[in-house]
Amino acid sequence: MGTPAFACPILEALVRSGDPVVAAVCQPDRPRGRGMAVVPPEVKRVALAHGIPVLQPERVRDPEVQRDLAALQPDLIVVAAYGKILPRAILDLPPRGCINVHASLLPRHRGAAPIQWAILAGDRETGVTIMGMVEEMDAGDMYLQRATPIGADETAGELAARLAWLGAEAIGTAIAAMKTGTARPAPQPAAGVTYAPRIEREQGRIDWGRTADDLARLVRAFAPAPSAFTTVGGRTLKVHRAAADETATGAAPGTVVGTDGRGIVVATGSGRLVLHEVQIEGRRRMSAAEFVAGHPIPAGTCLGAA
Repeated sequence: MGTPAFACPILEALVRSGDPVVAAVCQPDRPRGRGMAVVPPEVKRVALAHGIPVLQPERVRDPEVQRDLAALQPDLIVVAAYGKILPRAILDLPPRGCINVHASLLPRHRGAAPIQWAILAGDRETGVTIMGMVEEMDAGDMYLQRATPIGADETAGELAARLAWLGAEAIGTAIAAMKTGTARPAPQPAAGVTYAPRIEREQGRIDWGRTADDLARLVRAFAPAPSAFTTVGGRTLKVHRAAADETATGAAPGTVVGTDGRGIVVATGSGRLVLHEVQIEGRRRMSAAEFVAGHPIPAGTCLGAA
């Protein structure tokens, strides 16, 4: 059970393991992109390429959906970024239970957006946890964990891709231990629990009164989507790449203090944020140099102004 690209390497690993994957369950096809064309989830495309039946229920709590899952007689359900909370009826369905590939070192960052919140929090390390699923969100016993450092310039999208492959390796190890009876799931520590709720687009609005370091992490955490953003001349300007510079400016937060070979330099509450890659509404993303060549931003321009 999984939906986005993060779950694809995990599905591929399950296919390579030799155990029969009786079905893949993912979210329904949804409209996406500028044209809002209806497209299938990434997991669906991978599953169909391997000839695996795909179920796309709108509501997993519907009795008919639960009957369809029961008819498959799964020994084990593997969940990776499925996007829905599973009811007790599904958690109890397979004899071996349901296990989840969670993209954090639990109990830190329980919830829907652990990768983004790890970057926002300034964590230097994250990883994946294979855990048994219970009704309380991300609170089950842990089978194993794999840690990895977070790169200083790594975006959420880049980190997610690495964690997906780490999760693919970890799920194979966990299932092998379950088969041999050597798996020893341990309760999560009571201390250190934090939560990572779903990210909303408006949280990506840049508050120029924050520090440059905070804003650089915001840009990384919201890349590639839904993107950190501000406004210029009344138009939305997405910021895809940026870096913090601790140099003081004396200018009001949000003021463009210049453009140079590094990018568009903007004053913040502490330090400067250098915008490297941006996207004005209705146009493609481009380097800051390309952008200012066609959209000059004079020093003194205030970003984010109403």
